[in-house]
Amino acid sequence: MSEQAADVTRLDYDGDDEYEHHGGFPKYEPVTPGPDWARFVDGMRTLQDLAVSVDAPDDVLAAAADQVEKLAELLGPHVAPEGRSPAGRTIELPGRGSLLLPPWNIEKFGPDGVRSTGMFRRYHLGGNGAAHGGTLPLLFDDLMGMIVHAYGRPISRTAYLHVDYRAITPLNTTLAIEGKVDRVDGRKTYITARMTHGETLLAECEALMLVLLPGQP
Repeated sequence: MSEQAADVTRLDYDGDDEYEHHGGFPKYEPVTPGPDWARFVDGMRTLQDLAVSVDAPDDVLAAAADQVEKLAELLGPHVAPEGRSPAGRTIELPGRGSLLLPPWNIEKFGPDGVRSTGMFRRYHLGGNGAAHGGTLPLLFDDLMGMIVHAYGRPISRTAYLHVDYRAITPLNTTLAIEGKVDRVDGRKTYITARMTHGETLLAECEALMLVLLPGQP
């Protein structure tokens, strides 16, 4: 993680009542769990890839299903409330340690914008070797939230997200995504971003993020 990216772990809103209370969101703070969390997340990502790519005989699937059920039984008693799990809050891990997010790493984080690099894996396959089209809006939407946070705006929801697909997005290839705030108008934050592979533009995105009013979920 670069020095710029490390700033995400220091950015907070202590004393900012607007940030703290809009919509009753829990206050998400970065955490650094033990090394077994990284092993767990990496192993689960591999299982995700395998789950969408294997064509195994019935006996292998039966054995695998037994193991999955045992794993669910093992983890079930340890479910934590929102904002308490390391998932999504482990900044140094790809996708911040969340299986929901593609495994990308934050390289730049500040008021002038956010940049991440990473790749889409077999789990994200849409067809013919390309990432599923729906995975791009997911990645862009997460980026928009980080940009709002890095810019110092209060908690906001996505009002709209418009993605233009310019080229095929490959799997297992290092890509970059970057965006910044274009302008602010009251509760509205307008953001633009782009995804690239080297000099090739893969997708562009425009978004409107809307600051929540007190009590809005």
